[in-house]
Order: sequence, then structure tokens, then C-alpha cells
Amino acid sequence: MRGCVFEPVTPGEIPTQRNVHIVLSEPGAIRGNHFHQLGTEIAVVLGLCLVRVRLVADVRDFVVPAGEAWRFVFPPGVPHAFKNIGDRAQFMAAFNTEAHDPKQPDVVRELLIES
Repeated sequence: MRGCVFEPVTPGEIPTQRNVHIVLSEPGAIRGNHFHQLGTEIAVVLGLCLVRVRLVADVRDFVVPAGEAWRFVFPPGVPHAFKNIGDRAQFMAAFNTEAHDPKQPDVVRELLIES
């Protein structure tokens, strides 16, 4: 296997993106556990990962298989969290329609996955 190629955002989405960050998570690491008040986030996860999303009162779990890249879109107000459930580093690229402002981050904590 040579690896994988994926396009994380569509040509129409590119002009609306104001932030991108790359995350490498070690086994057992938990990321997210938040929602965005204003921004829509597109996350592409590569590697064995539990993705938990709260949709109104319903919590849904998705397991991204090892060797696959899955794309998720989280509108404002949708809590989401990621846990590396594999035995090697897991990769995520995340894009947001809001620019990152460390003084006033567009993030509200909501615990979905406990350590």
C-alpha cells in the first residue's frame, strides 16, 4: 500500500476557510470536547479514531478505521470529540470558517469523551 490521498475541502469551501490546524495524536489522546459558537469546522481524520458527536439530544459514535481518511463537518453548536483508539499516532487536519483568536477563542467546552 502506498498510502492515501484525500481532498479535505471542496473548491467551493476553500474561500470560506479562515483557520487550519494539523494535529498528531498519540494513542489514548483525546482532542476536542468542545463546540464552536460561530465557526463551521471541517475535520479530516486519518487513523484509528473514535469520533463522538452530539446531535441535539442524541450522541453518535463513529470509528474511523486504520488506514482510512474520513471527513466530518461540524456546524456551529455541534459538540465533537476525538480519541485515538489505535496503537500509533493518528492524524487530523481541521479547517474552520472563523479565524483563531487566542484572546477570544470560538470554543465552548463540552465533555463528550472522558480520559
